[in-house]
Amino acid sequence: MISWQTKPSDRFILKWIKLNLSARITPHLLGWTGLEPWMITLTSSAFGVMAGLLVSLGLPATGGLVAAWAQILDGVDGQLARIRGRQSRGGAFWDSVLDRYADGAMVIGLTVYLVSYPEPLPAWLLIPLGALAVIGSNLISYSSSRAEHLGIDLGPPTLASKGTRMSAMILSCWLASLWPSAPLAALLYLVAHTQAAIIHRLRLALDDRRMI
Repeated sequence: MISWQTKPSDRFILKWIKLNLSARITPHLLGWTGLEPWMITLTSSAFGVMAGLLVSLGLPATGGLVAAWAQILDGVDGQLARIRGRQSRGGAFWDSVLDRYADGAMVIGLTVYLVSYPEPLPAWLLIPLGALAVIGSNLISYSSSRAEHLGIDLGPPTLASKGTRMSAMILSCWLASLWPSAPLAALLYLVAHTQAAIIHRLRLALDDRRMI
C-alpha cells in the first residue's frame, strides 16, 4: 500500500474504496495544474447532497449511484493533496465539515423517501427515526474529534464510521426495487448502530477520571 492512497484513520470500507477505486482516478488528475484538492472536496459534497435529493424524489437507484460516485471522489481529494504535498489542517477541516452535509442529505433523503412511499411504519415514527439517524451520524464524528482534543481514549475506531453508514444507505437504495423495505432496514440500522456507539463512548468517557 502506497502512503498517498490512504490515511491511518481510514477504516475497512473507506480504505477499500480509496485503494481500489479512488486511487485509479487520482494519478490521472496530476496534470491538471489548476485543480486544487478543495475543489474536489466541494464537488464530492455537492454530489452527496444531490444523491440525497434524488432519493427523496423517489429515485433511489439513481441516488445510490450518485452517492457511490461521491464516495469515490471523497477519497480523491486527500490523495491528490498527499501526492502534491499539500495536506493542511484547513483542508482536513473542509473535508470533515462538508462530509456532514452529504451524510445528512442522504439520511434525510432516505427518510423523505420512506415517508412518501407506503411502509410498515407511519410518518410520525419515521421522522423521529430519521432525526435520530442524522444526530447519531454527526455525533460519531463530533465525539471522535472532541475526545481526541480532550485526550480521552475511546478505544478502537467504531464500526459505525462514515464508510459503513454510507455503504448501508447506498446498498439499500440499489435494493429498493427488489426489496421495498431495504431503505427502512438501512434507516433502522443507522439509528441502532450510531446510538449504541455513542452510548458506549459516553460510558468510556465517564470512566476517564482525569481532571480537565
